[in-house]
Amino acid sequence: MPTRGRFGPLVGAIDEGTSSARFLVFAAQTSEVLTFHQIEIEQKCPKEGWVQQDPMDIYNAVIQCIEKSVENLIKLDIDPADIVAVGITNQRETTIIWDSQTGEPLHDAIVWLDTRTAETVDALLADVRDKNQDYLRPLCGLPMSTYFSAVKARWLRDNIPEIKDAMDAKTCMFGTVDSWLLWKLTGGPEGGLHITDVTNASRTMLMNIKTLQWDDTLCKFFDIPKEILPEIRSSSEIYGYFVNGPLRGVPISGCLGDQQSALVGQMCFQQGQAKNTYGTGCFLLYNTGTALVHSTHGLLTTVAYKLGKNATPVYALEGAIAIAGVCFRWLRDNLGILKSVEESESIVRDMTTRSEVAFVPAFSGLYAPYWRKDARSVICGLTEETPKAAIVKAAMEAVCFQTRDIMDVMNQECGIPLRTLLVDGGMTANNLIMQMQSDLCGVPVVRPLMTETTALGAAMAAGYAEGINVWELKGHQGVPKDYFYPTITEDERDIRYSRWKMAIKRSLNWQPEIIAEKDDSYYYKTLLSSIPGCWFVFSGFILLVIAKRLTGR
Repeated sequence: MPTRGRFGPLVGAIDEGTSSARFLVFAAQTSEVLTFHQIEIEQKCPKEGWVQQDPMDIYNAVIQCIEKSVENLIKLDIDPADIVAVGITNQRETTIIWDSQTGEPLHDAIVWLDTRTAETVDALLADVRDKNQDYLRPLCGLPMSTYFSAVKARWLRDNIPEIKDAMDAKTCMFGTVDSWLLWKLTGGPEGGLHITDVTNASRTMLMNIKTLQWDDTLCKFFDIPKEILPEIRSSSEIYGYFVNGPLRGVPISGCLGDQQSALVGQMCFQQGQAKNTYGTGCFLLYNTGTALVHSTHGLLTTVAYKLGKNATPVYALEGAIAIAGVCFRWLRDNLGILKSVEESESIVRDMTTRSEVAFVPAFSGLYAPYWRKDARSVICGLTEETPKAAIVKAAMEAVCFQTRDIMDVMNQECGIPLRTLLVDGGMTANNLIMQMQSDLCGVPVVRPLMTETTALGAAMAAGYAEGINVWELKGHQGVPKDYFYPTITEDERDIRYSRWKMAIKRSLNWQPEIIAEKDDSYYYKTLLSSIPGCWFVFSGFILLVIAKRLTGR
């Protein structure tokens, strides 16, 4: 192995999230972050419930972050040639379809938060017995929801003629953000690799959760041709190499969806370990080992990781919360209650009045464990004395209560109650939220002092890959942590939680069922189907008239 600089071998991590793209450089021997660069990515919301991003903005932001980070290394007198591998972690379920010849996106990326597919979900369930949302769970581990990639791809097929034609001609490529970046970074139209890993594939509703391959039945159900799907690989192996830029020739050897990457970064390699990531949304993953656990209470069965071509896959149960950090941006940008997201902690600490406000932030419906796309946000308990700080506090508590919702179900289904809650993500910098989380769940909350565990997981997978071998997972020391312990009584905890459940009930049944526009054939069929009923009514009327005349004789 060539001689490395004073930090030894370095591993890069592309962390492409919902709000921003980042590139971080880690020292493989210590897990220390040496440098990073971050660029925000614009979200476009052309209609209510629509959230989309330009795939080229995503790619260009990643390239700029890499270039800037390499410049930073040079300024720090660190040789960029010490970077031996790069891993990718990404926002999951976000769906991109692009032309396989030109490499141009055929539509904006539809972000995981997007709910435009509610009507698509209803249409797909129309022919399913009892409109059962869990109809496909035995195959893919997931309920039918606007959340997942296959439903988004089906919407694109049904609504964008260019994409329907490309799918039929098999001249397009389908992928989540990891596939798009891997294809572009390894050459694009000039030999780019169309691949994904098992963790991202497990979020599409198209992969068989047992075989870890694209499933014919699922592809047929969603009418998505298998030929446009990426090849499914493990989470840790050399996929290909950068073809351009300052990292040209460096292998890309790790790939994990962001929540699974955080599970790896938190060293949750044992069955029964779990972590909760607080970002745009909030995601609690529980390692179930090699066992496939199918939830009956709204949790998702997903692949946690597969660290190597021949490694045994490890599974997880996941509780997904749609709205967490984004709620505080809403309070800042839409209501003007906050000047900055960071201000939330101080404004609540300075509040002197007692408040019993409850806030259910169901902007795009409720995810686990409810899975109610008809839910909408409610704020309960307002009085004329309610200060704005009370609403901010209620938003904080909403994140914690939703986490308790999931923890309760997880403890019930897994049989091994969580004794501690490992946490990570940007919101964990807020000490008040962490203390609330411990109080409202009744368990210690354990926070790593180095909060970049999502990117760390991707770096670990890349450094561990066969042929790279600079990161030893089993003997590797985790990052230092601090702890938050419960400070309220169980009675107070239960009273506050019961108020939350009352607010949940008030948030349901707000969004009426969307009735799709029907074409002429629909009305023709409806007319034909109504003829027998009309004839029945008409003939009954005639018989009634005849009977009256006969009885009148």
